[in-house]
Amino acid sequence: MDTFANPVQQARFAVAMERIAADRAPGAPVRVYVSAAPRTMNGPKWDKWLERITEELPAGVEVFHYRNVFTEDRPYDWADFAEHIDGLIVVGKQKRAGSRVYFLGPIARLELRSLIARKPVLLYAHSLGLIPVIDCRSQVLSPEDAPRLKLIAPKRWKPDTRTLRAAFNALTPNNTVDEEPQADVSVHLAHPFAAPPR
Repeated sequence: MDTFANPVQQARFAVAMERIAADRAPGAPVRVYVSAAPRTMNGPKWDKWLERITEELPAGVEVFHYRNVFTEDRPYDWADFAEHIDGLIVVGKQKRAGSRVYFLGPIARLELRSLIARKPVLLYAHSLGLIPVIDCRSQVLSPEDAPRLKLIAPKRWKPDTRTLRAAFNALTPNNTVDEEPQADVSVHLAHPFAAPPR
């Protein structure tokens, strides 16, 4: 099995992703947030995983994570922040090395739930790369007051699937306008979520 999604779900997902791509304004930045637990970000493989995620995404996508977004000046406020990103990648805890089973904590689960029906949401599977969550099997785990989520990647996942192509299409910047001056770009990267000047 290369996906847990049925053909109708795949088709609906592809249409939704095409709509996102079609609605993107020329020159608008594309921002993706990588959701990972503190223990994952403190682990020795974090930088390597982040680099691989960035390489797999379409060129020009800006990649953010907790440490380069939420600071003393900008406390964690997911509801507001989620309106300013174009996609989400979840990095779960692998059941064991080589396993297709990943566990997300309560916060990552809520982040995923808030975007799953509106924007591209992908799982980073360490040995398989990026997989749209729609292609995975999901199961909510106890406790009820702070449920976790189990995601199972397809056994025969192939990166040339319709759903991944659609997700990447939705995350590809529309670069049909001239590049802005370098000074403006550096200001944007220093304060990527600031309101544009009037």
